[in-house]
Amino acid sequence: MRLVVDLNRCQGYAQCAFLAPDVFAMHGEEALLYNPHADETQREHVLRAATACPVQAILVDDLGDTSVAAGEGAVREGLSGVR
Repeated sequence: MRLVVDLNRCQGYAQCAFLAPDVFAMHGEEALLYNPHADETQREHVLRAATACPVQAILVDDLGDTSVAAGEGAVREGLSGVR
């Protein structure tokens, strides 16, 4: 699983860091740090974090034919990069 966070869109609400602390962390009040290649065991936490992002800044890519964008709850084919 690969993660992409649009850091220009991210507003530092830290919902992701709260829901998936092994993958996301806040550095200071506004800077987000994250593991772009999160372990598969973190999938459920990462998907919850992506869905909870108020500005939909997190994209979760399955590295296959499908990916899930934050807040959409639907699988989209051929999506790559930041929306």
